[in-house]
Amino acid sequence: MIEKKSLLQVKNKVGNTAQVGGIETSVLDNGLGRGSRIAWINTGTGLRYKVLLDRAMDIADAFYNQYSLSWLSHSGAMPADRFSDQGIGWLRNFGGGLVTTCGLSHVGGPEDDENGHRGVHGRISNTPAEIIAIDQPDLSTGKLEMSITGIIRETQVFGPSLDLRRTISGKLGEAKIKVSDEIINKGNTIVPHMVLYHINFGWPLVDEGTQIIWEGTWESPTPDTDKKVFKAGNNFKVCPPPMKSHSGTGEDVAFIDVTSDKDGNSQGALYNEKLNLAVRVRFKKEQLPWLVNWQHWGEGEYVTALEPATHPPIGQKKAKQDGSIIYLAPGASKEYDLEIEILQNEEIQDFINSI
Repeated sequence: MIEKKSLLQVKNKVGNTAQVGGIETSVLDNGLGRGSRIAWINTGTGLRYKVLLDRAMDIADAFYNQYSLSWLSHSGAMPADRFSDQGIGWLRNFGGGLVTTCGLSHVGGPEDDENGHRGVHGRISNTPAEIIAIDQPDLSTGKLEMSITGIIRETQVFGPSLDLRRTISGKLGEAKIKVSDEIINKGNTIVPHMVLYHINFGWPLVDEGTQIIWEGTWESPTPDTDKKVFKAGNNFKVCPPPMKSHSGTGEDVAFIDVTSDKDGNSQGALYNEKLNLAVRVRFKKEQLPWLVNWQHWGEGEYVTALEPATHPPIGQKKAKQDGSIIYLAPGASKEYDLEIEILQNEEIQDFINSI
C-alpha cells in the first residue's frame, strides 16, 4: 500500500500518473456484458473497482490487494434493460456488485396502484449515464484527487422526470470510495421519491466467522421458517456457512433504525479477522435514516448486503400509506453522500472501540 505522503515525494520518479493510479474508461467486448461502458478506478492503495457507466454508474467488481470485496451474481455485469421495471424483471440482470442503486421513486417488490405498475426496486440502475466530467490525478502538480461525474435521467413524457447527478471520487493513496448524489425533479409536477444503496459483499471478505457490524433498533418482516436468520437467540451478526435452506429464494432481512454519532454520521461494517480486513460504510443519518441488512447464504450465492436508505424496501404504495414517502416539488432536490472505506491494523481496533 502506497501512503499518501509518499506519493508527493515520487514525482521525479514517475512520468505518467497512470503508473500509480487513476481512471481508465473502456467497453466490455465479450459475454453477457458485451457493449457496456465501464471505468476502472485505481486508488494506488490496492483498492480498485469497476464503475458501470451504462448502469447508473453503479460499482461492480471491487478489490483490495488480492481480496475481492463485492458479491457478483451468476450474470455479473450486464447492459441496461430500460424496460426491466415489470414484475421481477429487475432480477434478470441484477449483477450484484459493490453498489447497486435502487429507486428513484420506488424501493421494494413489484406493486400496482392507481398510478400504474412498478417493478422491483425501480428503474434507475437500468439507466445509462451521460458522463460530463472525468478529473484525473496528476503527481507532477501534487494533485491526488480524482473523480468521474455523470447524469442519469429517469424520465418519461408526462413525468415523472428525475435527474441523478452522481460523482464518484477518491484520492491516490487513500483506500476510500466516495459517492455523492444529487437527485433533482426536472418535471413540472410534484413526485414521490425513495432511494436505497444496495451494497453487496462477498467472499473472501464474507466468510464463516466474518462479523457484521451495525447498531440500532431493528425489525424483520419475514415469517419464522427454516430460512429465518433474524430472530431471538440467533447470532445474526456473524456470517454462517452456506445454508441449504437459502437455496433458491431463501433469504432474510432486517430493517434497522440505525444509530448515529454526535456529528450525525451512521455506519456499518464487515470485519474478517482472519484476513485482518474490514470494510466500513458511512453515511449521514439525516439523509439516509435506515440501514437494511440482507442475508442470503445460498450455496454458490453467498452474500450479505448493507443498504443505507431513505426507506426500508416497503414500496412506494406503503410509504404513501404510512406517510413516510418523500415528495419532491418541481425544481427541488435531495443530496446523498456515501463512503466505503478499507480499514486495516490499528484502524480496525479503533473502529471497534468506537462502537
